[in-house]
Amino acid sequence: MKKFTIDRIEEGKAVLECENGEMVNLDVSSLPKNIKEGDILEFADGSYFLDDEETENRKRHIRDLMSNRFEE
Repeated sequence: MKKFTIDRIEEGKAVLECENGEMVNLDVSSLPKNIKEGDILEFADGSYFLDDEETENRKRHIRDLMSNRFEE
């Protein structure tokens, strides 16, 4: 199972970054509804699925990094 981060959404296309750093362009219509930049998707059995738990974990990690950076 591969994981992707939604890097950006432009003109009906989503740019996904794979765990290995590869970038993939897909039609937004082929992805789960209500996706947004920063969401984590899993690819399994020929479909993409939103990974809510991993998305929240990454957001929390980024918030912590930013908080620590500004406290210094």
